[in-house]
Amino acid sequence: MGAKWDADETADFLRRLGKSAHELEITGGNASCPEIWELDNGDIAIIGTELTASYSGRLPDGVKVDPGESLVVIPRATIASAKADIPDA
Repeated sequence: MGAKWDADETADFLRRLGKSAHELEITGGNASCPEIWELDNGDIAIIGTELTASYSGRLPDGVKVDPGESLVVIPRATIASAKADIPDA
């Protein structure tokens, strides 16, 4: 079994994956989320709507949100627009 993964809090934003919320026309004004970003260490940052409490009683068997984690929801269009930027492996 592999080593436990921990988020690196010192990683910086490298590049947006996919289109911005404005390009997808799913936000207005000065709002800029949702967003998907690759960090300079290869990890991915997701900016979306935090819905941990809303989904906590409906998680599939074997799935849980650990302390320090949040369940974040983004529109399908956001992840679909990032598909070309996400490597297969």
